[in-house]
Amino acid sequence: MPAANLTIDPAFTIAPVNRRTFGTFVEHMGRCVYTGIYEPGHATADEDGFRNDVLELTRELGVSVVRYPGGNFVSGYRWEDGVGPRSERPRRLDLAWHSVETNEFGLDEFSRWCAKAGVEPMMALNLGTRGVQEALDLLEYTNHPGGTALSDLREQHGAAPYGIKLWCLGNELDGPWQVGHKTPTEYGRLAAETARAMRMIDKDLQLVACGSSSSAMPLFGAWEREVLRETYDFVEYISCHVYYGNDDGDTASFLGSAVNMDRFVDAVVATADHVGAELKSSKKIGISFDEWNVWYKDRSRRTDEDGDGWAVAPRRIEDEYNVTDAVVVGNLLISLLRHSDRVGVACLAQLANVIAPIMTERGGPAWRQPTFHPFAITSRLASGQVLRVETESPLTTTAKYGDIPAVDAVATYDEGRVAVFAVNRSTEAPVEITVDVSRAGATRIDEAWIVHDEDGLATNSAEHPDRVTPRPVEARLQDGKLTVTLPAISWTAVSLSTD
Repeated sequence: MPAANLTIDPAFTIAPVNRRTFGTFVEHMGRCVYTGIYEPGHATADEDGFRNDVLELTRELGVSVVRYPGGNFVSGYRWEDGVGPRSERPRRLDLAWHSVETNEFGLDEFSRWCAKAGVEPMMALNLGTRGVQEALDLLEYTNHPGGTALSDLREQHGAAPYGIKLWCLGNELDGPWQVGHKTPTEYGRLAAETARAMRMIDKDLQLVACGSSSSAMPLFGAWEREVLRETYDFVEYISCHVYYGNDDGDTASFLGSAVNMDRFVDAVVATADHVGAELKSSKKIGISFDEWNVWYKDRSRRTDEDGDGWAVAPRRIEDEYNVTDAVVVGNLLISLLRHSDRVGVACLAQLANVIAPIMTERGGPAWRQPTFHPFAITSRLASGQVLRVETESPLTTTAKYGDIPAVDAVATYDEGRVAVFAVNRSTEAPVEITVDVSRAGATRIDEAWIVHDEDGLATNSAEHPDRVTPRPVEARLQDGKLTVTLPAISWTAVSLSTD
């Protein structure tokens, strides 16, 4: 059997584990909101119409931050439509997803939902069809304590200040599909003006400038450079968005998707640091990976229930994920943790129904997709400091990335507690890994879990919600060496501690 050797040492840290790494994304798209997190009349609905079954799963998933309300949707959104009495809210055409937005669920509901879910809100601003003044109005409504027109309006709606600190300055405005598409200079100047004005209200805000909507965009790199030249002094983060799929059936390359994410992060960091050097600034710009996931763009499950018209919450990109997808998601989390020195925020897109770890049916059940499990376990076990993992691994061959290590791993350490997360990206061969944990003083295995199935296409469904679940895996610890066998196409997590 092929073997891999991994070494960790608490002295060799990358950065603290950032809880914001475990964010997700709620967009007014398809059924993410309506019949996803919000469904008045559902058997589990609370007094606000929030599905308690989805709230419980959100807490189990270990979500830390939720980005809202888009996504492409935000570039035409009027935040005022989603506050105050529901009976007075207008219905609007949503150009992003060719649907009708009822605004029954809006900013006020989202803020209450975040409080119940125990998550931090991340608010996205419309810089597509709107600008500086509308951003200032929204900030006054959400955060000002009172005594002004908009903060008093919020109080009339029965709410204390929302205290939102994390804000996205628009969304994917390099994309020609975006309402309000802009050149990098146009966007950069608008983002800088907006950020500067917002800080006049609250200097402690944390702001995210739009990066390229993917690393495959024609202006990738140049967009980041020009935007950061305008915004460098006013933002903490620049965004990255990426989706991976196996539409072409090249499973080996699909399993190597984290190689691409690693390169993506390194490229954006290099560009940001280059701009910082140009500006003679000691400041370091972080990355907000506020959209990432597996997305089968060529075969997303959807219906044309709206036909040529405009429907309310039609099904959109409701991908059914399998075990292989879950392994890739687990590996992408390894990449994000490995870059914790620069990735300060990350949001799995999206939370419910739309390319999501949680699925629901109207009036029916909610269930976990296979991708739910590596996210939930990593969120629960990762703590303290992210450690550098020295890996000697056999190689596996891919068409897109060449020969790559079959085993990829990251570890965390927190006062005598060690967590190791590892994937076997080989499509054929198991690999026995030996992890030297002696320097961490680990003497006991507390938990050991694997996500794997002999059928790499196995899925969960409303009828069979637990077809794919994490299973205990045999792990041995002797003389400071942890040994685990990783089957082909598998994700594994082991938690250890000292006596």
